[in-house]
Amino acid sequence: MQDNAIAPVSATFLARVAAMIYELLLVTAVLFVASLPFLYLVGNAETGWRHYVFQLYLIGVLFAYFSAFWMRSGQTLAMKTWRIRLVNLNGGRPTLRQSALRFVFALLGLALAGAGFWWALFDRDRQFLHDRLARTRLVRVPRKA
Repeated sequence: MQDNAIAPVSATFLARVAAMIYELLLVTAVLFVASLPFLYLVGNAETGWRHYVFQLYLIGVLFAYFSAFWMRSGQTLAMKTWRIRLVNLNGGRPTLRQSALRFVFALLGLALAGAGFWWALFDRDRQFLHDRLARTRLVRVPRKA
């Protein structure tokens, strides 16, 4: 019989930062590969309307990348490496709505000099602001026995 009374442990701030650094490397590769077909079809996207469409396209690619992993298993490759999982407040997988809210709030927090991430230093549970707003949390995945 499994004991469900044990609450999952929140992932440490340092583990989350390490996962974000690793994630940055992976996302750079994803965006590089995703930009090739766009630039091949549209051409130069340095100025004008193409520039804005290209930016929206890349944000869409990022959203597809993160939301697919979050909703399927709660973990991206970087999160698996650092044994971190995104869960809703009930401990289940996040919904599309929660994934979208988390993504948008994380982008806004990043655009505001990382304010949404610095929030974790002062939060009582050490959660990021976008997790508070999306009603999700990052928990530690126990090692396999």
